[in-house]
Amino acid sequence: MLRLNRDGRSRLESLVCAALPSLLVGLVALLGLGRGCPSICTCDGNTSDCSGLGLLSLIPVLHQLPKDTLALRLPQNNLSSLGAEELSNLSSLEVLDLSSNHLFSLSPGAFAGLGSLRWLNLSSNYLGFPPATPEPTNGTEATPVGGGIQEGVVALTGLNKGVLQGLGLLRGLDLSLNGLAYVPKGLLEDLQALVWLSLAGNRLQALERATFQPLGDLQHLRLAGNPWECDCRLRDFKHWMEWMIYRGGQVDAVQCSLPKDLSGRDIRTIPVEMFNYCLQLENQARGPSGGYGPGLPAGVGDPRASRPPCPPGRVTSGEDCVRQRYRPASVRRAAGTQIVAGVVCGVVCVMMVVAATYGCIYASLMAKYQRELKNRGQPLMSETGPETDAEDGVASPLTSPEEKPEAEESSGIVHGYRISSF
Repeated sequence: MLRLNRDGRSRLESLVCAALPSLLVGLVALLGLGRGCPSICTCDGNTSDCSGLGLLSLIPVLHQLPKDTLALRLPQNNLSSLGAEELSNLSSLEVLDLSSNHLFSLSPGAFAGLGSLRWLNLSSNYLGFPPATPEPTNGTEATPVGGGIQEGVVALTGLNKGVLQGLGLLRGLDLSLNGLAYVPKGLLEDLQALVWLSLAGNRLQALERATFQPLGDLQHLRLAGNPWECDCRLRDFKHWMEWMIYRGGQVDAVQCSLPKDLSGRDIRTIPVEMFNYCLQLENQARGPSGGYGPGLPAGVGDPRASRPPCPPGRVTSGEDCVRQRYRPASVRRAAGTQIVAGVVCGVVCVMMVVAATYGCIYASLMAKYQRELKNRGQPLMSETGPETDAEDGVASPLTSPEEKPEAEESSGIVHGYRISSF
């Protein structure tokens, strides 16, 4: 009986030893499944790379991604739209790359739940080319037509005000190469921490200053590759852009396409005084009586008349009230003028101080010398006549040759005294 127990134990130990490798392999597999790396993607730590897989939807990969994923790369796929809260389970995500897809529509709240997101790449998509043809509506949504703004037309863009809501920690946003004809109002109002923004390679002709006003921390702005029309519509944005450069920001080349006399020039090199005619055009549009239109009284026909006035400290810019700021004619030239004026004033002040110091020292020495002469009984400088010329080594015309040695002797005494005194 004892021998049977020993045989059973030895067999059990042998079975356990034989099954141990299989158990370890299964455990490793279970750990891999628990980590949640999609089988079609490549994972490295907290980074999942699902690029170039031809994905039409995110459903095959989203349910396998772990919640602690920090970076998700999905470029070069066939994604065409993104639904609301589709990525909400990735609350720890910091980097999201959706570049080089076919995105033409982003639902409001598409990035809801991604409060930790720092970098969002939406470049090389079709957000400016929605597939549906717009139809007239009774709404009042503003849409650019031919570079302008027209009422009552559905927005010709895959972006809207609610797409980027909740991304208060976003630092970088790439919207380049999307065919955007304009930037929707309110799109960037929640991105107050944004530092880097690219709108390069689109169809932008003008930009509203009020759209960029909330971006107080913006340091890098990419605008190259757009057909800019350097007219009155770009005047307010030029003021904002110069203010951004003045506080240390960087903006790449903004070359004008129209008008022809400014074609090829960078708008940053165009003096702001060239936009003064815009005020004249506004006055002409109001008419001689102050109304918007010929023969209309003041305030009649003005689209801003129905809006309440802006609070103190803010001015009207387009359809919004923005903070009023003092802007010189050219911020950069004003700064240079202040530096030059400060240097010149400093040099003049130093020269005046040196001259005053020299005058005081000279006056004190002369006063001391006069007191010494008076104490020794010598004639003061104001009381001497032509005889004092001998002190300077010049013979007086009233002195005879016989008296010259005496004069030289006396002058020697004076000179000796002066040298010993000073």
